[in-house]
Amino acid sequence: QGQLVESGGGLVQAGESLKISCTASGLPSNLDGYAMGWFRQAPGKNREGVACISWRGDSKYYRDSAKGRFTISRDNSKNKLYLQMDSVMREDTAMYYCAADFNVGYPELQRCIAEEFTDYWGQGTQVTVFG
Repeated sequence: QGQLVESGGGLVQAGESLKISCTASGLPSNLDGYAMGWFRQAPGKNREGVACISWRGDSKYYRDSAKGRFTISRDNSKNKLYLQMDSVMREDTAMYYCAADFNVGYPELQRCIAEEFTDYWGQGTQVTVFG
């Protein structure tokens, strides 16, 4: 049974940096062929796509508020997905989830919509920005 586990969340002061990770295990082909993404959900709000990446890492999407501040990356040899968050703002406070889907192609990747990632989801890691 495949699973994704997020880690690295916590309290961070506005303007500082935080890097969160997602580790995959038990997937049929490790991470080969799986597009992946970071999504977040704040209390009372819908889940939204933050950044998505193709399985080779050659195509990336960022929501407008993340452009220039966040960097998504992956290391398929380590079964890991990362999100480097710089210059964080209080509006970035949310539960952050990683997801993987074998059937997300480049058109879906550019939309980075949670509903189109259906194969695997993690349980989330909380990021709280203060100050």
